[in-house]
Amino acid sequence: MAVPVTVPERPARRVSAWHFVRLKLRVLGNNFRGQTWRVALFVLGVLFGLWFAAVGFFLLAVPGLAGESRYALMIAAFGGGLLTLGWLLLPLVFFGVDETLDPARFALLPLSRRTLVTGLLAAALVSVPALATAITAAGLVVTAGVLGGWAAALVGALGVVLGLLVCLAGARALTSAFAAMLRSRRVRDLAAVLLAVLAALLGPLQLLVLAAVRQTDWDRLHGVARVVGWTPFGAPWTAGVDVAEGRAGAAVVKLLIAVATLGVLLFWWSRSLESAMVGTASSGPARTPRGVAGGAVAQLFPRAVGWARRDRFGALVARECRYWWRDARRRANLITVAVVGVFVPVMVNLGGFSFSTEGGAAFGGADSSPALVSLSMIFVGALAAVTLANQFGFDGSSYAANLIAGVPGRVELRARMAAFSIYVVPMLLVIAVALAVVLGRPEWLGVMGGALSAAYGCGLAINALVSVLGAYSLPESSNPFALNSGAGFTKGLLTLVSMVGSAVVAVPFVVGAALLGDVWLWLALPVGLAYGGGAALLGAYMAGDTLDHRQPELLADVTPRR
Repeated sequence: MAVPVTVPERPARRVSAWHFVRLKLRVLGNNFRGQTWRVALFVLGVLFGLWFAAVGFFLLAVPGLAGESRYALMIAAFGGGLLTLGWLLLPLVFFGVDETLDPARFALLPLSRRTLVTGLLAAALVSVPALATAITAAGLVVTAGVLGGWAAALVGALGVVLGLLVCLAGARALTSAFAAMLRSRRVRDLAAVLLAVLAALLGPLQLLVLAAVRQTDWDRLHGVARVVGWTPFGAPWTAGVDVAEGRAGAAVVKLLIAVATLGVLLFWWSRSLESAMVGTASSGPARTPRGVAGGAVAQLFPRAVGWARRDRFGALVARECRYWWRDARRRANLITVAVVGVFVPVMVNLGGFSFSTEGGAAFGGADSSPALVSLSMIFVGALAAVTLANQFGFDGSSYAANLIAGVPGRVELRARMAAFSIYVVPMLLVIAVALAVVLGRPEWLGVMGGALSAAYGCGLAINALVSVLGAYSLPESSNPFALNSGAGFTKGLLTLVSMVGSAVVAVPFVVGAALLGDVWLWLALPVGLAYGGGAALLGAYMAGDTLDHRQPELLADVTPRR
């Protein structure tokens, strides 16, 4: 009689944050395997990050090294506050957030919310931006140590750790919550309007701050730094300085503020993380179109592209137009154009306004000029087009359908330019008209339109080639701001190359505005339209030939690697 053998069950191992860190390192290694260009870009990103970190470290350590305790609090409060604000806003505007470990992939695993949040937070620490921030903030530890000894240095180090965790948790919580908001079609329009209004207010707020700084003295600025030091933006960074100045009780309270802020952010992140793992937010039952006038094919064309021909070009324009409206990742880029496009012209052209007069606050735009307006419009036009620097990355593996269908490269790029312009060109017109009204210079509208058209058209041409040669994959994530590890530097590098190239090609419009005087007010718009339109068509022609020869390689570049 056979005796059954009982095999003892291996006790389940508890999942810890270290497992997430190891998983991220393994995923990074797999992504770099056989991808020499990715390794080179990652190394270049590390070098740039270390260089900026060294500069930041020196700036934050200067008060301690110079023995200037008076300025230590201001540097800690304002420098730390800018670090925190940068972590909150830059992922939404430029670089995205690193999500090598997509939270949606853990949805079916028996992991508690606490384990998932702590594990993803620990994995987020293993990144170049986190390392650069830690090195930069270490300058505050040096300042506290030199001014107050080892006790102040230890408290400062604890504050830096808490501040870094607040930055990471805040960036993740904000992008996750904003991603969930953008997935809901009922609130996407409201989100765009609110962000545009917020962007419009940034310029006047900046002017108020600059005017206040000009009229204040260092003692009053020191008082502002003390107030900022008690907010979540400055509390963790100023704790070490408080110990150095003999305010140990204040340092303890500030550390508690930082811990409470971290707890609130982690709770917020866990809630938005759950919604991201569940899936797309529902916007209610789908509406059935009333009638089928024009046939089934006509129903595929949005009203905005009713002018398009019912051929391959028109079908591509209609498809891209729907994608830009419905894809949360693409909508996030459109909102970025609206936000920065309003902020930069206001900041540049209204920066010389004065608020202190005998009768009270009054505006005066003496610093603005046609050349300065043209320069700001060139930046806006180049920024608007830079969204297409990785336009094939939005498609991912679905680009295979275009490859199989044998879509010519020139047709593909012209259609993508046309669909993108349907959304962007009206925004650029609104920006130009609004700036002309604010400046009280309606006669400059032609100069603004010409510079915008030239820079935007040149940007379309340059980004058409960049998108074919420098495409990279985007993670299959519900977060529209998510990027694979190392892709943030790639995105920043492509953005820099594209914007610099577009600005250089459009520089003649700044020269014309500076040298031709009133004549340029009449010539700028028609010349700009012809210049930008010709550049866009030429860019589509040249980049289209390149696309025809490397479609398989492009598909491999934009396909996410699991």
